[in-house]
Amino acid sequence: MKHKQISIVGSGWLGLPLAQHLQSKGYIIKSSTTSKEKIKSLADESFTPYCFKLGAEESNTILRDFISDSGIIIINFPPKRKIEDIETVYPQQVEQLLNHINDTQKVIFISSTSVYQNTNTIVDESLNTIPEKASGKAVLNAENVLKTKLRERLTILRLSGLIGYERMPGRFLATKTNLKNGNAPINVIHRDDCIGLITVITEQNCWGEIINGCSDEHPLRSVFYTLAAENIGLTPPTFVKDEGQTIFKIISNKKSKELLRYSYKYPDPLKLI
Repeated sequence: MKHKQISIVGSGWLGLPLAQHLQSKGYIIKSSTTSKEKIKSLADESFTPYCFKLGAEESNTILRDFISDSGIIIINFPPKRKIEDIETVYPQQVEQLLNHINDTQKVIFISSTSVYQNTNTIVDESLNTIPEKASGKAVLNAENVLKTKLRERLTILRLSGLIGYERMPGRFLATKTNLKNGNAPINVIHRDDCIGLITVITEQNCWGEIINGCSDEHPLRSVFYTLAAENIGLTPPTFVKDEGQTIFKIISNKKSKELLRYSYKYPDPLKLI
């Protein structure tokens, strides 16, 4: 098995530039898509492309080849929120991948900080997670499926809200009115830092860990989204005055900086807008 070969599940907004970056570092890349139309563009990148849909029995033959001979598997696809019973479907999709991973391969699972409940405090990886939304429950269920078999061969990277490039935060809430929770601090991470963290985990052989990925600073929701909309010429959102308690969590990135010795390229989200 070649440690220098990596299989990346998902070739979208994060997966494609991640594959390009890892290839530039000398890794051989197998990349997956659910779209047959995308196969040629992946091949043009000099990746070995695979097309399959998780959940389909006929995908198993393709999955075996996609995963075989890779030292590291990066699972990078989010749960589709519109799918009914996503809390069950998503971990089943992840388990289908797991069934083809052997006893020596390592896995990076791209998870989400949506697994954390609002505590109105700083939260870190030691928190006993109680997700509040179906998508967060689905992701946590998938984490647990992977932990059961992989144990010390698994590292879970929990990413905060993804921003950068095509994901312009100024468009997220523009023109909306009477929004609540304006005084809540936000948790976001730039795509370049997502790729940076994944690369460092790979290069440092950092396994058996759960690590948060989030910017250093946490500006208020009302401040961030108002400035983001104004700076691209859109009507900013309006926020109601919070009559009750603000509901929030502040994601700590301390472990990522201490364990991985990672320095964030974009520590302050306000400087991105």
